Amino acid sequence: MRTLIFFLLPLAVAGCVLKPHEATDEARNLATVGARLGYAATQRSVPDLPASPNWRDVLQRAFLANGDLEASYHEWAMAIHRIDQAGSWPSQPVELGFEYMFSGERMKSFDRMTFSAGLMDASAFPNKTYASAKVAWRDAQAAGERFRAAKFDLQMKVLQSWADYALQAERIRIQQQNLELLRLVANTAASRVRAGASQQEQLRADVAFRTADNELATARATLEQQRARLNGLLMRGADASLVPLASMPTGRPLPMDDQTLIAASVSNSPDLAALGHDRESREAAIQRARLEYLPEINPMAVLTGSLSQSIGAAVVLPTQLPKINAMVAEARSDLRRVEMSLAQAKSDRSARFLATLFALRDAERRGQVFESDIVPLAERTVQLSRQGYAAGASTYIDLIDAQRTLLDARLMAAEARTVREKMLAELEALAGMDIEAISPAATTRPQE
Repeated sequence: MRTLIFFLLPLAVAGCVLKPHEATDEARNLATVGARLGYAATQRSVPDLPASPNWRDVLQRAFLANGDLEASYHEWAMAIHRIDQAGSWPSQPVELGFEYMFSGERMKSFDRMTFSAGLMDASAFPNKTYASAKVAWRDAQAAGERFRAAKFDLQMKVLQSWADYALQAERIRIQQQNLELLRLVANTAASRVRAGASQQEQLRADVAFRTADNELATARATLEQQRARLNGLLMRGADASLVPLASMPTGRPLPMDDQTLIAASVSNSPDLAALGHDRESREAAIQRARLEYLPEINPMAVLTGSLSQSIGAAVVLPTQLPKINAMVAEARSDLRRVEMSLAQAKSDRSARFLATLFALRDAERRGQVFESDIVPLAERTVQLSRQGYAAGASTYIDLIDAQRTLLDARLMAAEARTVREKMLAELEALAGMDIEAISPAATTRPQE
């Protein structure tokens, strides 16, 4: 009976997986993200954008449809599936044997039969299998963080592209207004020529009008180029309709102080978290490599009818000691490599976050100065210049200069606002958190 139990033991343990219980949490996180983004569905339809989308509509479409983001999700899934592969025990398939003895002796048929069971090759001890699964689990955690980094990188690209798209639409609106004014100036110049003024003035006005009209056509072509690129991020046809906002959008609020933002960036960066899990994986790899010094075992059981039953095991001793020493040394060097990469990444991310924050604050300052001070002054200057030009108190050159000053001021105000929004999107990517979620208490990574 005991021999029979041992004979069936390899079949009983088939399908056993030795892995950290935390690996189940990683698989659960994957399922949650997949269900929320629709990646788990075999066939899914992604809703298109509304007629007049805002940045939230565009970003949601990107999360649901972007191919690079979904590819990163499946890389995470692949890493999780490798945990069960590494943790499967026994690590070798079971070999079943049968023999039938032909003999002239009077023997029962059952006694002529020999059944054997054993592993095809020596199998690792359970602690080796568990250590391999632990390495795979840490790698899966790093893959999950890289998916989170890909999500925020996509978010940054979409928000920055949307901000550029809104800015280009604003350029077109400003250029259209400028063109109408130049048309008025050209008509006024023509009237003055008919009244005896120099024809050179009308020629200058016509040149300025045609130049502005050409710039407007170029701005519209640039808008079409940006629309095609943005549609590419959203997995839509390059020529699909994408109506820009009717006016420059208001900026998202950033009420936290700079120190809170900097603290959040250091503790929540998905890139740093991924490197941290890489370091833990390399530490586990060193432990796994050291286990190669332990022997492996190959159990077996043989049953010959009712005549004999035997069990045994072959112990395989490690003899390739130089190879094992090299494996341990390689794992140590790999750990050192990851540690140095992590240290440099921390320094780079902190410096980049701080530089981006400075750029954001400067853009806020410039936008405030232009919108509250410079643009109103430029508008007043244009108004006075038009009145003076109509009355003959100022020259055409004065009016054109005033108009150009107003155009530049409005464009600079819009560009400053756009830079601010683009820097804000970059801060979110560096911190790995939506800016609305950052608060003095939010210094740990939220679950996806």
